[in-house]
Amino acid sequence: RAYMKSSNKHALTLKMQIAIVGALFGITVFILGGFILFVLWRHQPLAEAPIPADISSPAPLASPTEIPREVASATAVTPSLTLIFPPTVVASPTETATLTPPATVTPSVTPSPNIPPEAAIPQMTGHPQDLPLSCEASSAVDWAAFFGYSIDELEFFEGIPVSDNPEKGFVGDVNGKWGQIPPRDYGVHAEPVAERLRDYGVSAQAVREMSLQALKAEIAAGRPVMVWVASHVYRGTPIPYTASDGETVIVAKFEHTVIVTGYDEYRLTFLDGDDVYQRPEKEFLRSWGVLGNLGIIWGD
Repeated sequence: RAYMKSSNKHALTLKMQIAIVGALFGITVFILGGFILFVLWRHQPLAEAPIPADISSPAPLASPTEIPREVASATAVTPSLTLIFPPTVVASPTETATLTPPATVTPSVTPSPNIPPEAAIPQMTGHPQDLPLSCEASSAVDWAAFFGYSIDELEFFEGIPVSDNPEKGFVGDVNGKWGQIPPRDYGVHAEPVAERLRDYGVSAQAVREMSLQALKAEIAAGRPVMVWVASHVYRGTPIPYTASDGETVIVAKFEHTVIVTGYDEYRLTFLDGDDVYQRPEKEFLRSWGVLGNLGIIWGD
């Protein structure tokens, strides 16, 4: 009887195990089947998906005939761009004029065949002026010394007439401040200086509106020229001035005198006291022209 009880117990246990395994298998099949169905549902063809009502009637796409029209319109813009660009690339007449070589390279006056392209008077020497505003007397005695006349600067200056008209005599105080205009401390123009030189027997002639070609001809002939300029041959401004005698003359701030001793195709050489320097031809003409191309040359 004990054996039969043990056998029945063993059979019951086996049945329970089979039932459990069967349940687990069923659950596994159920889960696996559900998973397979889910996968199949997720991978249905997209065409079967319902179309929302708001996009069921989409706007029609541009027809093939409309696309060429868009390309044609873009092409039509090109000519307008072509017309805009050239004015910014092609130089205007004003820009062309700006690129023209400066006058300092090309002489404003072409020397005649009788005048060499360059000339110099290397033996010309000078001295520093004795007084603040005695440049005219200083240049005059240096110029005369070149032609063999020895003259004292202060003595020469004392013989120049005094006037408030620089065409008639010296204006102001010779110890005054440089850079003023009459009737303040100023200086004197060419004619009174030439007259004073003639007092010493020097063949001196005052000239006005002298040309550059005439000046170069004097240098080429070996004769230095005394000239009136603004400052140390820099630009200046002509200023009308009416003296007490009623005559209106042109004056300039920083009126000054130098001696021209040489030139070449592009520049001129100056003796200023005991200093020698050069300036471009264009700058000289502007400076010299302020007072009307005044100068003193050798001759009656």
